[in-house]
Amino acid sequence: MDLEKPSREQPRRASGQPRHVPEEPGGCLAVAVRIPVRIVVLVLVVPVRMLWDALVVSGRFLNDVLLRPLGRTLLWLARAVFVWPFVGLWRYVAVPVGRALAWLGHVLLVVPAVWLYRHLLTPLGRAAAWVARGLWAALGWVYSGLLAPVGQAVMWVVRGLGAVLAALGSGLWTGAARLAKYLVVVPALLLYTWVLVPVGRAVARCVRGLVWLVSTVVGGVGTGLYWIARILFVLPALAVWRWVLAPVGRVLAVVGREVGDALGHAWRVAGHVSLAVGRFLATVFRWIFVEPVRWVYRRVLTPVGHAVRDAVLRPAAEAARAAGRAARQALAAARESARQARADLRRMLFGGPSRPRSAALGEPSGREPRTLGSSTTALTKD
Repeated sequence: MDLEKPSREQPRRASGQPRHVPEEPGGCLAVAVRIPVRIVVLVLVVPVRMLWDALVVSGRFLNDVLLRPLGRTLLWLARAVFVWPFVGLWRYVAVPVGRALAWLGHVLLVVPAVWLYRHLLTPLGRAAAWVARGLWAALGWVYSGLLAPVGQAVMWVVRGLGAVLAALGSGLWTGAARLAKYLVVVPALLLYTWVLVPVGRAVARCVRGLVWLVSTVVGGVGTGLYWIARILFVLPALAVWRWVLAPVGRVLAVVGREVGDALGHAWRVAGHVSLAVGRFLATVFRWIFVEPVRWVYRRVLTPVGHAVRDAVLRPAAEAARAAGRAARQALAAARESARQARADLRRMLFGGPSRPRSAALGEPSGREPRTLGSSTTALTKD
């Protein structure tokens, strides 16, 4: 088993041997076409890829800044103009009106119809069914007691007449059959056997000979036309295809494959170039515009804003709050003074409020609860 195992396994590559790299198909023609095509395509594709990346970035910026907010605004306006009015109309007008109409239809149509069916149509139907059952019973008695015996008697008479007519007709049919056999069938059989069959066989032989002659002529003409067409059209076309079109097609296939590979390679390289250019422009824009604006905001505007907030806005807010508190206190004092003045005027005009009289001594001020030692009757009171 150990001796057979290396023969079954695939040969392993030694560690010192170089790895074989498969060559690209196409040969010297592909190698001769590849480098110039890739250079030309790279020169042509780089501006297109950069323009494409610029358009993509511009489209994304417009989508995020303009189109998406505009679309949301238009969607909200469309809902406010078209959807919400119809929803309100449906919810607060159409549904209540529909329920009211349904209730009216139930009261005006369904309830009278149910009452009419229950108290008028049902008794009439039952009466009509009872009358129909009586008529059916009467018709059954007329059929079984009168019509059935009369029909049986008529059928007996008809069967007797049919038997008599059948006996007479069988004799007439036998005579007519014998006359037809000797006057029509036998002469027709003789005519078919001794006249029509020989004539038909002769006509069939003539037709077969004519068909063989025509097929032979047509086959010869067809064979000649086939070889003429093969020599004049098929063989030249085959030679043109084999010796002209196939090599040209192979060359064009190699060129097309190389052009496609070059376009893909150039598009990827142009993507890296466009990414590097975009990063460079972004860095330049950041150092020229963003960083100065950030420095101005952080080093100038923020301290100025803090100083304005601490020196102007906060004291102004404190003064405004103090003025508001003073105004509220003044208004509260004025309202209290007005309330006291109205109370004094009311007391001067109508007098003070009446005080409740004190209860008489010895009378309870309210109902006392009952206990075991007390009673509410006059006889048991102490």
